[in-house]
Amino acid sequence: MMYDDLAHNEENPTPGVVINRPDGPNVYPGVLKDYTGKDVTPENFLKVLRGDAEGMKGVGSGRVLKTGPNDRVFINMVDHGAPGLFAFPDEILNATDLADALLDMHTNQKYREMVLYVESCESGSLFKNLLPKDIKVYALSASSPHQHSYACYFDDYLGTFLGDVFSVKWMEDSDLENLHQESLKAQFLLVRKEVNTSTVMHWGDLKLGSQKVSRFLGARKPHSKPAPPNSVDSSYDDPCLKTSVANPDVPLAILQAKKRKAETHEEQQHWQEQLDILHNNRLTLKMAMWNLARAVTGQEEKASHMLNTHHQHDIVRWSCYLDSVRIVHTHCFNLALNVYGLRLLHTLVNLCEHGYTAAQVLQATASVCPVAVSGVM
Repeated sequence: MMYDDLAHNEENPTPGVVINRPDGPNVYPGVLKDYTGKDVTPENFLKVLRGDAEGMKGVGSGRVLKTGPNDRVFINMVDHGAPGLFAFPDEILNATDLADALLDMHTNQKYREMVLYVESCESGSLFKNLLPKDIKVYALSASSPHQHSYACYFDDYLGTFLGDVFSVKWMEDSDLENLHQESLKAQFLLVRKEVNTSTVMHWGDLKLGSQKVSRFLGARKPHSKPAPPNSVDSSYDDPCLKTSVANPDVPLAILQAKKRKAETHEEQQHWQEQLDILHNNRLTLKMAMWNLARAVTGQEEKASHMLNTHHQHDIVRWSCYLDSVRIVHTHCFNLALNVYGLRLLHTLVNLCEHGYTAAQVLQATASVCPVAVSGVM
């Protein structure tokens, strides 16, 4: 499943070419695409996992997992995230729906063992207190439940980032290592050490960490002999980490790079105007969330406390939080299209964990969000 908006994007100066590291090969030709564009939805993703062929008739290739009790399954998920949420192009997958799908797969013997790697902000919140330790599922998250994940490999010519730190590190390790010899736990420990921008974590059935990576990624010969452990100087100028940026700040970093690259005063002014628009749009979203918190709590001081990024609860009251997210998504701004809005959802977590209700959030949106906002970064 891929939105497939890169290779032939009008902003891509190399049509048909997609690279994932500086001066890397074109990885686009021959890539398998069962579902693209508007077919890439949380609902379709979960139907594919559950093997719901009937539900996928007439959609994309229609292919679903036809796995059974002797099969190993590997799932790699890459997109934006928020507490308890994983973003799709136009919609949001919540952690409890993902957990329910994994439990259904276990109950219906859809796999022997399963491994998930997830690249998104707050990706650890998809598994904390949700993924059982006894259903033969092992998961890696790019970050803890309260951290951003990071983009890296900024390309001046393409004007964008080519990858994300966690994904770059595990994929490049998989290219280098003999996967018949490297265990999942060994890869986790190596990647956790090399990713110094967030805390890579593992979840679920940790005993599966002893399995070899090849059992899930398949057999392949290493591209070159990897360096011995601890042989790399800590001062090594890592081209990925050197350009790493927190994912929420990627739109800002891209515009700043375009402004630096501008050759005329007019070009500089244009990109500065775009930066101003971005900042103003983000301020609009932040003020909307603050006004929402004020309307719910009835106090400005409490509203500021709810919005404070240093005041973040783990999600316990899931029903309140997910209902509140759906309310904001429907009545205020589309969270899949307004990436910065995802950064503000900890406010809803805090409100719910302080005893406020989704009904109060809904009532507050009537005055705070009379018109839904869309397309804001």
